[in-house]
Amino acid sequence: MIAIGGAIGVGLFLGAGGRLATAGPSLILSYAVCGLAAFFVMRALGELVMHRPVSGSFVEYAREFIGPWAGFSAGWLYWMHWAMSGIAEITAVAIYMHKWFPDLPQWATALVSLVALVTINLISVKLFGELEFWFSLIKVTAIAVFLVIGAALVIGAADVGGTQAGAHNLTDHGGLFPAGFGVALMTLQAVVFAYASIELIGVAAGETKNPAKVLPRAINGVVYRIAIFYVGSVLLLAMLLPWHHFTGTESPFVTVFSALGVPVAGDVMNAVVLTAALSSCNSGLYATGRILRSLAQKGEAPEFTARMSSSHVPYGGILFTGAAYLLGVVLNYLVPKEAFDVAIAISSLGVVSTWSTLIICQMRLRQKALRGELERPSYRMPGAPYTSWLTLAFLTVVIGQMAFAGDAEKVAFWSIPVLLLVLAVGWRLVCRRERTVSSAALGSVPLDRG
Repeated sequence: MIAIGGAIGVGLFLGAGGRLATAGPSLILSYAVCGLAAFFVMRALGELVMHRPVSGSFVEYAREFIGPWAGFSAGWLYWMHWAMSGIAEITAVAIYMHKWFPDLPQWATALVSLVALVTINLISVKLFGELEFWFSLIKVTAIAVFLVIGAALVIGAADVGGTQAGAHNLTDHGGLFPAGFGVALMTLQAVVFAYASIELIGVAAGETKNPAKVLPRAINGVVYRIAIFYVGSVLLLAMLLPWHHFTGTESPFVTVFSALGVPVAGDVMNAVVLTAALSSCNSGLYATGRILRSLAQKGEAPEFTARMSSSHVPYGGILFTGAAYLLGVVLNYLVPKEAFDVAIAISSLGVVSTWSTLIICQMRLRQKALRGELERPSYRMPGAPYTSWLTLAFLTVVIGQMAFAGDAEKVAFWSIPVLLLVLAVGWRLVCRRERTVSSAALGSVPLDRG
């Protein structure tokens, strides 16, 4: 439920509307292709978790199978993903609230939601787990209800907002690719962002009882449920209304239910997607608190982020991420219309780097097993190493197409050299500090003058 709760967020509930309005029904194919990539990433993660369940997740795997610098880079890029994702989530909260309170400033709503979620995460892991379970249950139930109602409307060729629902909406308004194949390709980055957070299972592995039994079942369950929810939902959305009826200013689910003319249906769905945004942001605070603590224990993050409360909550890392989320409040004040797109574009870089790290670590694990250096788990990446290489190639395409997409994606793409430079400088400082500490330790040891 933690993985489903983290994954089903604004990427689907808000982002799908704008992407449908841009690319049309071809968005269905984008979700299917990205879902396949997500499946292989999850299976790679499963193999690594079965090898060694650890709360630090892929940061520790990167350190073990690639090198210390990889663990440092993976941890900070994942933190960047969640920092920017959290900004997108609280921006979505503000957008959803605008439906009910059009005069309320976006930044004010974003600030209130941020304070509430940070407080919840600081209290206890148990409270987070309980809250996230119910958040996830609401989202899963809402999507299940939508799938049933949507399928019934399509089968019955019902009138939805003055248009007839049916499969004909996939082809009657410019075909499957109304804006061209190139525009469809440009949606991959946003769709990958929508699938992000399924890897939270790996972060939770270190705090799970009997992971060898629980996690394979959880991973398999998450993959097929997410595929049904995502691909099925987008397919029904595209059949219920012509693609040009959707916008990026409200959830496509709210658009459909409002078009049905059923009293309060749109408001109920708006409340559900509001819950979804809060849930995903909640998951981000949970994950980054653990990742930052893992980095700090190696001296690769500020010492403050390693601090743990008496109730075993890594409050230092949570507060550090919460402070970064304040940037989202500032963006909602300065550029409320662009805040969401910029945030998810930069966040996607962290998603792709995390997924790529997991694939590379799985490949290294397999190579070590073939050399007899370790025992490979029975739960394995199917089709390896071919599926591993194909997944890496796909993720490379996702990054490359950002250079030719919209303004937000271009900003993210051209920030890559800056990110690499910051990581390189950060790692150099970490190494220099370690050498200084080592030298000081050696200097304090009395010499044996024989």
